[in-house]
Amino acid sequence: MPGSPLARQPRSATAQEKGTAPVTRPLRIAPSLLACDFARLADELAEVEAAGADWHHVDVMDGHFVPNLTIGPAVVERIKAVTARPLDVHLMMKEPVRYAEAFVKAGADVLTFHVEVCPDDAAARAAARALRAAGASKVGIALNPDTPIERVAGILDEVELVLVMSVFPGFGGQRFMPEVLAKTTWLRQRGYAGHVEMDGGLNQTTLPLCAAAGADVLVVGSAIYGERDRARRISELRAAGESAARAASKA
Repeated sequence: MPGSPLARQPRSATAQEKGTAPVTRPLRIAPSLLACDFARLADELAEVEAAGADWHHVDVMDGHFVPNLTIGPAVVERIKAVTARPLDVHLMMKEPVRYAEAFVKAGADVLTFHVEVCPDDAAARAAARALRAAGASKVGIALNPDTPIERVAGILDEVELVLVMSVFPGFGGQRFMPEVLAKTTWLRQRGYAGHVEMDGGLNQTTLPLCAAAGADVLVVGSAIYGERDRARRISELRAAGESAARAASKA
């Protein structure tokens, strides 16, 4: 899909040269549905799209991997029917492969699983390939704040996105954990050319830190959905992130 918002980026296998110059990447703002008013779901989606959202971030929780339940494929299908933006589906599940095809059929464009559910690199590689075989346009791998970045180092060539959690998954409204920024920097310094996404506690203060570290997909919950003027907020966040990324690229 050349030129499309979901056209595949080169994966790390083709961009592993260390010491390459920093690259300023287009930022994608992905409002998190976890923070929206579910009683007005279609209206909320339309409003953030009109305000400038690039992706919709959809958190799927199974009540096992995290102590909370959210939505399943049926709701994702209805979301897809009323949105024009890619659906970035984050599977916080113990069995992501089991449900991958159902979420792809429902409309997931990006499908991300957690490295913590895989005992080793071979299992993580198999899971990534299974999600791709299920039809995901982009496959991502996520890691929790207390998971070392080295846990994903061996499978970067299999994924188009790495999701660096800046809070522990399961609930919205948590405080940003700045210590995870080093993981994003680590990925970029080692030449990872895919998307680096950060999720958890992003706002006007923390989002620029993420962009400066190399993140290009920025998941924002209440800092967007909690605002009356969402277009102004998204514009402010994008401008702040782009400015921070430019400054970091020149440093």
